[in-house]
Amino acid sequence: MRRFHIATDEEIKSGLTSDIYYIRTKEIIEKKNMNREVVAEISVGKLPRNWEWGVLCGIEELVYLYEGVSVDVFALPEGTIFPKRDINGIKVPLVEIIGRYGNFVSIETATLGFLCQASGVATAAARIKKLAKGKEVLAFGIRRMHPAISPMLDRAAYVGGFDGVSGILGAKLIGIKPAGTMPHTLILIFGDQASAWKAFDEVIDPSVPRIALVDTMWDEKYEGILAAETLKNKLNGIRLDTPGSRKGDFLEIIREVRWELNLRGYNHVKIYVSGGMDEKTVKTLAEGPVDGFGVGTWISNAPTIDFSMDIVEVEGKPISKRGKLSGRKKPWRCNSCYTWKVTPFNIDSIKCPNCGNDMIFMLRKYIEGGKIVGVLESPKEIREYVLKQLERYSLEDLD
Repeated sequence: MRRFHIATDEEIKSGLTSDIYYIRTKEIIEKKNMNREVVAEISVGKLPRNWEWGVLCGIEELVYLYEGVSVDVFALPEGTIFPKRDINGIKVPLVEIIGRYGNFVSIETATLGFLCQASGVATAAARIKKLAKGKEVLAFGIRRMHPAISPMLDRAAYVGGFDGVSGILGAKLIGIKPAGTMPHTLILIFGDQASAWKAFDEVIDPSVPRIALVDTMWDEKYEGILAAETLKNKLNGIRLDTPGSRKGDFLEIIREVRWELNLRGYNHVKIYVSGGMDEKTVKTLAEGPVDGFGVGTWISNAPTIDFSMDIVEVEGKPISKRGKLSGRKKPWRCNSCYTWKVTPFNIDSIKCPNCGNDMIFMLRKYIEGGKIVGVLESPKEIREYVLKQLERYSLEDLD
């Protein structure tokens, strides 16, 4: 009996999570001797929420999906920030699969699923990180989603630039310690704030920062002062999770709390905010005395990026459905100005049409004949790659 509605690794690789028409296609082409060599590419026609760029995420899972499958797989490095289209309006091929179609048709559904959701989460995270202006950002959103995908959600948020995650398993996958403070229930069970804060301090390992939740029963200012006077120099920070019905001008509340803490000599106490954080909220609050953000549903429920896989060659001949460009292609990026350009595959080198520098061919081989040949970077390395690129990108849709 299946108690949790999730698929196993073996079920995903075997094609049991596939759309049925792909399985029927596999049966037909094999029985009719039509299992032909194809080139399939993955690209995106448009991005959600008027995004101008996306962060490619999910490549590691994709590589393990294709391990043992007799095909070659090329992809942009995980964490690459890609545009909707190149400088000439051509869709950028992000992944390329070469082999007999029957060899991978049963995992086409899983291929897109691994990339679409993870890339959406990573992109939303990167946008929040940029809006936070260098301040700490933590992912608190796994409680809003199916627990089976919590490690993926946390990893994608971290890859997109977040500084930490609350999930135990997600943090383990990333290779970091989980981050979090305390819930309102702890304070309610003790019946008063000071007793709960003291209990946290007495029980929890000293290596865990003492960050007190200060909006359970009283005004944030007075709970913040009480927390500081209760834990004194042990207190690392306070968290304001003020509900929408009480927020009013949240930025003014934060300024007031900061003033009162400083006035009493608690300048070292950091202020973290959470509860209904989205892009506009983070952008506004980042201008004030906020040291960090806890962002939940806005990240875990990020829109999926609508990637599609399309055949562009059959037996070496260019062919595609209407609305798609046939033939194998090369995506190029200028590492000086980050201009992108797509060319036919027979082009061996290209100069940037904007700045004149040499452009870099961006596809990397990860699978050759079913064997992993590409290097899979760690989440930390991918995150650093994203943050480096992020310095060059703006959020024009929010301006």
